[in-house]
Amino acid sequence: MADDQDNRARLRVEHTGQGVIVHVRGEMDIDHADRLRETLHTEVTRPQGSDEIVVDVTDLTFCDSAGLNALLQARLTAQDLGRRIQLRNPSRQMTRLLEVTGADQFFPTTHA
Repeated sequence: MADDQDNRARLRVEHTGQGVIVHVRGEMDIDHADRLRETLHTEVTRPQGSDEIVVDVTDLTFCDSAGLNALLQARLTAQDLGRRIQLRNPSRQMTRLLEVTGADQFFPTTHA
């Protein structure tokens, strides 16, 4: 497992027998979106990687357009490779951001 040490936004990648889970915690804004973009790109493009990458946003307290853009870019890359990105436990703020921008159509969500 890799863990980003930033106190405002933390990323942790978990490789399980079922696939990959990217745990996102804290605030995902312009100061942290590049780290999310890089992490998702690494997991989406990993040779023999999982066909489905779960982004667990249970502990995400805020996401702005930069964070959403990182998710959308990763989704396009995943789609090009025949993979999929799924969001787990989006908050009310995250759900609203997805709905207002129309991005809710692009991300399947689960609530665990």
